[in-house]
Amino acid sequence: MNHEDASHGPAPLGSVDPAPMHDAVEALAASLHEYVEAAVGVRAEFGAAEADEDPRILALEQRVGSFNAHLFDRLHEALGMHPDLTSSVWEPGADDADAASASVATRDDLAEEFYLGFVVAPPAGTADMGLDDVVGLLDDAGARVVERLVDSGFDVVEWTASRGDAFDETSDGVDDPDDDGPADPGTEDRR
Repeated sequence: MNHEDASHGPAPLGSVDPAPMHDAVEALAASLHEYVEAAVGVRAEFGAAEADEDPRILALEQRVGSFNAHLFDRLHEALGMHPDLTSSVWEPGADDADAASASVATRDDLAEEFYLGFVVAPPAGTADMGLDDVVGLLDDAGARVVERLVDSGFDVVEWTASRGDAFDETSDGVDDPDDDGPADPGTEDRR
């Protein structure tokens, strides 16, 4: 596809024949109907997990994707647009408004803590980094992990890179006889 033709220019387009685009929509719609019929049949034979991996379903998913790409190409060639036709967006309806607000209200309740721990010994001999530099290194790595999680749709409520025990909000710096670890919360960079 050439991005220097008239369809990609700043000027409005004159007469455009929509027939090839409508033909592509019809082919995509037919493949979607074929998928639905096959999915109903396969699901009648197998459980959900097996049906997801059934070769007939996988082949039809490939076919739907191919027709979707063909529609994209027809729109792009004729109009110079880059349509996002594969996103799935669920918006709450009027009846779902209360459920959506309830799910937001409990989101913090559903959050779980994850830890990745390191026990690091000082380098043997001379080195460019010392133990004091480890928190900064972990902080940089943590920022990259947070970015990947957010890009994947997760909400990272808080995160920390620390020296010593894993961050504990209830830690008061006093030794707890029931606790096996030291009371020193260490150096932390809490977000």
